[in-house]
Amino acid sequence: MKAGSGLPLWIIALLAALCLAVLAWTTFGFVVPFKHETGQAVLDTYFAGYDESAVFHMQKLLDENETAAKLLNAMYFGPELIFPALLTALLFLVLLRLGPVGSWFGRSLHPLIVKAVYLLPFIYGISDYGENIASLIAFGDSPSADLAAQLLPWMTRLKFASLVISFIVLARLAIGRWLSPSRD
Repeated sequence: MKAGSGLPLWIIALLAALCLAVLAWTTFGFVVPFKHETGQAVLDTYFAGYDESAVFHMQKLLDENETAAKLLNAMYFGPELIFPALLTALLFLVLLRLGPVGSWFGRSLHPLIVKAVYLLPFIYGISDYGENIASLIAFGDSPSADLAAQLLPWMTRLKFASLVISFIVLARLAIGRWLSPSRD
């Protein structure tokens, strides 16, 4: 029996549906209203990344716009509190469902590389929560706001890098499994 083949597909489908629902809640409940209120996107949505100056600009914007600050705070204590955990679980379970990582790369991989692949979803989840915490600190009245503002762009880059690498690995594994002559 292959690793993960005993994992019911309905669990993965349920997690995917929950992820989409929470993503829709985030988008339509907070991101779109924030953009409407400020004319600027939430920093969490900058896929290409941003620098410290964007964080300082956002701090100034939030200091001047109480409604936007409340929206952002509610987003971090609402959907952003559960979305990283849901997506981490989904990515990890899909990896488990696809089976052993080393067997579809056409060669045997070093065990540390295999472990690193299985850790990718958790790196994403930890960095997403880290980004959320850094945002709350950077956009609050904390004495550590400047340090959090410096860390925030790096946390966002780590989040998106680990997410993209996870998707690439999952696509590669899915294609390898589909092309494998011994697929079920």
